[in-house]
Amino acid sequence: MIKKIGILASYNGSGFETIQKAILDKKLDAKIVVVITNNTNAGVLEKAESYNIPYFIVNDKRYPGQNIDDKIARLLVEFDCDYIFLSGYMKKIESNLLNSFPNKIINTHPAILPSIYGGKGMYGRFVHEAVIKNGEKKSGVTIHYVNEVYDEGEKILVKELELSQNETVDSLEDKIKNLESIAIVEAFEKLLAKS
Repeated sequence: MIKKIGILASYNGSGFETIQKAILDKKLDAKIVVVITNNTNAGVLEKAESYNIPYFIVNDKRYPGQNIDDKIARLLVEFDCDYIFLSGYMKKIESNLLNSFPNKIINTHPAILPSIYGGKGMYGRFVHEAVIKNGEKKSGVTIHYVNEVYDEGEKILVKELELSQNETVDSLEDKIKNLESIAIVEAFEKLLAKS
């Protein structure tokens, strides 16, 4: 049975594209069945449309007074998702969504966890700026399950890289993005082999 993946994204959804490309290249025996965003202007919407993948915008503006996480959970159940991948999704995942999909929600973090480079406010460039500022010798990517606490879910895969002596935030960001693409595919290969 082909595994079905749901995507939650807030912006461009580069992780979504990585998975979709791996599926098209026959590296992953899976299918992205739905894309959900909380951002009306998210670049991921255009990408979903170009692949003919159903997409939904779910936020407080569109559904005032409704429980947004319930709505998202219902959509993911409706599309019969086996896994949910957070592709730059900037909202905290609430317990009802976690309970609907125990050990099925996966996130990627642009640093080695656990560390001071995880948790609230630690995402994207903020992570790389902190890593450079602290003079770290290495950084990396962690693919992990999502739980109630930011960046503290069980690890699925960690990939590390050495920082060069003249590393900048920009150069580190580029290296981590490349490494992240590899890590996401490897993590899903691992998950799909187990299921």
